[in-house]
Amino acid sequence: MMDLAAIFHQARVPMCCALDQDTLQITLRTGLEVDSVQLIYADPYEAGIAGGEESWEGRRMAMQPSFRLEHSRLWQAVLRPPYRRLRYCFALQQGQETWYYYEDGLRPVLQLDARVQCFAMPWMNPADCIAPPDWVRHTVWYQIFPDRFCRGGSGRTADQPWRKGPVTNAQRFGGDLAGITAKLPYLARLGISGLYLNPIFLAASVHKYDTADYTRIDPDFGCEEDFRRLVHAAHDQGIRVMVDAVFNHCGPHFGPWRDVVAHGPHSPYWSWFFVHRWPFEEGDTRDGRYYSFAFHGGMPKLNTNLPAVQDYLIGLCESWVRQYDIDAIRFDVGNEISHDLLRRLRVRLKAIKPGLYLLGEIWHDAPAWLEGDEYDAVMHYPLQSALRRFFEDESQPAQAFGWDVARCMSVYAPQVNTAQFILLDSHDTIRLRSRVRSEDEYWQQLAALFTLPGSPCVYYGTEVVLEGGPDPDCRRCMPWDELDTPAGQASCQTLRALIALRRQEPALQGGEIAFLDGPDRLVRYRRGSVRPLEVCLNAGREPEAPAPTGEVLFARGWDGNRLAPGGVLICRV
Repeated sequence: MMDLAAIFHQARVPMCCALDQDTLQITLRTGLEVDSVQLIYADPYEAGIAGGEESWEGRRMAMQPSFRLEHSRLWQAVLRPPYRRLRYCFALQQGQETWYYYEDGLRPVLQLDARVQCFAMPWMNPADCIAPPDWVRHTVWYQIFPDRFCRGGSGRTADQPWRKGPVTNAQRFGGDLAGITAKLPYLARLGISGLYLNPIFLAASVHKYDTADYTRIDPDFGCEEDFRRLVHAAHDQGIRVMVDAVFNHCGPHFGPWRDVVAHGPHSPYWSWFFVHRWPFEEGDTRDGRYYSFAFHGGMPKLNTNLPAVQDYLIGLCESWVRQYDIDAIRFDVGNEISHDLLRRLRVRLKAIKPGLYLLGEIWHDAPAWLEGDEYDAVMHYPLQSALRRFFEDESQPAQAFGWDVARCMSVYAPQVNTAQFILLDSHDTIRLRSRVRSEDEYWQQLAALFTLPGSPCVYYGTEVVLEGGPDPDCRRCMPWDELDTPAGQASCQTLRALIALRRQEPALQGGEIAFLDGPDRLVRYRRGSVRPLEVCLNAGREPEAPAPTGEVLFARGWDGNRLAPGGVLICRV
């Protein structure tokens, strides 16, 4: 029997999604037992205006099986409604059993009249189409924690000598903007085309997520002219620049907050924050004295619902774009900022620079922020978790890799998937090398990063297999001298090869992906339809003989016939 409870569709993104102003993609979820699905559709006004008693005759289109998930399957149809609108329902078949699925339920008979409510795409407005900047899907990012990357002499003197090994957030090593600028030719040779900089605006801490002044570059890193010079030099190297905006909260020395601490309800900034008792001592906020980030008393939460706060923050972003010509903004704690602010901010910033990339830091599924009117993408931590879960759990079959990656992709519109900021580690997580069991697994996960849909980012030091535990130890100094060692040169060359492959192959820059069957833990998937590639990752304990034949584009552990445990094979098919 058909599992009726598994059948699901909503006439909204991502299940009813305009790919452009003329093309519509419809997605339906069913159980694994369903044999076939047809889309039954027509123009909503084909049989008369709404409220009439006319029945309508729908055209039929076979839906194609798309992603297989662990317990369900997705089916898709892509069509071009001649009048940019559609009324539709579904016919599902399993053996001799047929069910018809409408917006108001499932029925065993086909009814196309006023007694049932069908699904509808009312009108495909061009302004509502989700359209992240196209350049993002071609970009390979490199994340830099400024204090730990390179000294160039533009910032304050460090209180610690540059060194290897564990670090704390109390130590300052003197990395600065001039140091980043000096290393731009190196990054360009590596193949990097986008820089993501952790906060650079005035703050008391080394991490700068406790902003004191959003209008000043922190003297630890240099001055405004140093940053302008960095952006200009990056653009000359073909590298775009993304800054970090900390708008969910401020730091303890932010002027409006100091005014509230001093004057309480009499402060003109009282409503900028969520203060519940005054006077108060600044400290742990679990008692509810005021709202703050993660109960941290030194990071009071900004009221991003308030028009005055919205105007202030939008004005800051506009000034950053105009003064420095930045290309992207990453919003810290991006799921706690009000949707209202984000919608207003997008309109204002895109009017200045239409190709600006707006990225939210959100650690969970985030479709509500990615419908085309707020962020362009989010940091795709769920995908990171899916990869980590597969590689760390040896009981997972190869198919589980595809199920989990497909689930991550099924949450969003296809355009969003190609723009998602995908990563394996960051300043907030344990470093990749410190959580994998071997260097083979390290390169397998990086191979997956560069061959899955999205805009990949590597954390500084990845090219020399830099280790580091959870925050703050993941923020170690960049070990530049290791680039001159045989091991450093070899790892740098391997990363350079993966980056080059990602940037040179159009199949890796789109959203097409098909997961193929593989024995045991041999992961196989195909990218693209024109000049397609096949990726094989042997996460098992025995050599495997994958099926693809064709030009080998990248390989580790491949002898021409069998792929060793921990091996990677990427070839043209």
